[in-house]
Amino acid sequence: MEHIKSPVKGNNKTDSLVNEGISARELLVIDDQGEKLGIIKIHQALHEARSRELDLVVVSPDSKPVVAKIMDYSKFRYDQQRKAREMKKNQHVVELKEIRLSPVIDKHDLETKVKNANKFISKGDKVKISLRFRGRMIVHSAQGYKVIEEFIQALGDSVVIESHIKMEGRTLNATVAPKIKS
Repeated sequence: MEHIKSPVKGNNKTDSLVNEGISARELLVIDDQGEKLGIIKIHQALHEARSRELDLVVVSPDSKPVVAKIMDYSKFRYDQQRKAREMKKNQHVVELKEIRLSPVIDKHDLETKVKNANKFISKGDKVKISLRFRGRMIVHSAQGYKVIEEFIQALGDSVVIESHIKMEGRTLNATVAPKIKS
């Protein structure tokens, strides 16, 4: 009996699912045309795959009996990697951007910060709004709540409040996220 090496080198997990690495004695085999060949012994299935110059690949290792398919494994693996690259390229990682405010912020400065926050939201990122009290400003915490509420209202309907305004030490925090378009 001739010995053909597995097309995958160094990957023990996939080696056990291809050609000689398959440990099951009997397999439900599907040929390269998608038709069932039935439940046959491993050596017969390997012979059938070699006669077609293809590989025997386990597609469902947990089923009883184990399901294997005759296919070109290197082409199959290349297609899987290409699909994974495409999915990774199309995904967007949501970042958390921070906008820092002051309890005594001027109206124009607030508008500039709102403009920046709208840029972040239009890109799909979340925005953390933080307002830090310095020194004796903490006595006027109501002014801080008012500033953050005004900021959120200025953002308009394009945002959803993810975490409401809350005091953490000397800082007021709130988080907004872009509204999901349906």
